[in-house]
Amino acid sequence: MLSCPGSASKSQHQAVRDTLDVISGKWKLVILAMLLDRPYRFKELSRELGISPRVLSKELQEMEQHQLVRRTVCDTRPVTVEYASSDHGRSLLSVVQAMSDWGYLHHETIVGKKRSDDPAAKMG
Repeated sequence: MLSCPGSASKSQHQAVRDTLDVISGKWKLVILAMLLDRPYRFKELSRELGISPRVLSKELQEMEQHQLVRRTVCDTRPVTVEYASSDHGRSLLSVVQAMSDWGYLHHETIVGKKRSDDPAAKMG
């Protein structure tokens, strides 16, 4: 839990900086959010996200270095590569969920109505 404004310790700030260094960028958390649902083949992930293979490859390599994803080369013809969230990547589930919840709330606040894909819109 963060302390009151102005009293956060230097180590808390460094921890936030370290986290941002690992998950920053346009795609990493979006990729991770998808992989938290299920494993994806490389081409399938590229198509679903609308991201170029070059950019996706770079992002996945960085995520693999930080142990957020697992890469599996499947014994198929032609060879396919599958990516899945690692245990370490799954430790970010609450962060991804909180960001998703906030995104829906922000949309509602700014646009003034719930998004049709907001899980809360289906409950209420």
